[in-house]
Amino acid sequence: MTTIQWFPGHMSKARRQVQENLKFVDFVTILVDARLPLSSQNPMLTKIIGDKPKLIILNKVDLADSTCTAEWCNFFEKQGIKALAVNSKEQSAVKKVTEAAKGLMTDKLVKLRERGIQKETLRTMIVGIPNVGKSTLMNRLAGKKIAIVGNKPGVTKGQQWLKSNKNLEILDTPGILWPKFEEEAVGLKLAMTGAIKDNLLPMDEVTIFGLDFFKRYYPERLLERYKGIDLEEEAPEIIMSMTQKLGFRDDYDRFYQVFIKDVRDGRLGCYTLDRLVELDGND
Repeated sequence: MTTIQWFPGHMSKARRQVQENLKFVDFVTILVDARLPLSSQNPMLTKIIGDKPKLIILNKVDLADSTCTAEWCNFFEKQGIKALAVNSKEQSAVKKVTEAAKGLMTDKLVKLRERGIQKETLRTMIVGIPNVGKSTLMNRLAGKKIAIVGNKPGVTKGQQWLKSNKNLEILDTPGILWPKFEEEAVGLKLAMTGAIKDNLLPMDEVTIFGLDFFKRYYPERLLERYKGIDLEEEAPEIIMSMTQKLGFRDDYDRFYQVFIKDVRDGRLGCYTLDRLVELDGND
């Protein structure tokens, strides 16, 4: 598979804005897709953020495998990173995020109080790649009517301060992808969930990747969804036979579309593409 590589100008600008505005926030909130806790993290931003306190939010938890989500939260906590799993469509997300922020910054707040400084409001910057649900979470945190917080540093085009409540102010940033995917699997996973445009990767490769994944981790779901599927066959053979069984003749593109839509729409159930067992000892 050819390495996917791009770097639109607005993403380059957004990267610079993140770097410039780090000094205005107490901590950084990294928003990821719970189905892709590692693959949906921008390594370029991780490097920029450096040692700044971090809260990682695994969003879309309702679409992910709950057992895997718990394992990933535990993994991040062991790395010294506060982790939180939410469904940003639920109102409860506001309280969870605010409480996690307070927990993360407890030591700093105590030290400030010891110096006679009473800090009521914490400030954070939310970063994440496109399609991890950042807009939904921002709207949830800010309420139905987005509240822009006065004349503050860090307000630039595409970025604004939003007030969640008296305890939390948030700097919004555009979704930022990174210049290229070094690992083929990362691109395939992002394509599977719709995080990148479908025309960036061949859909046959995405479908083969998806079939192999579900064969390994959720074979019973394939058997339930696609009657007559033979899991003893390799993915390319499954594609050919299922295309015929579904009456698509030799139109394999139609099967790619059906399968990928089924995965994205949850017809194959909740799933997590990033697996701790596949880390091979890497961070």
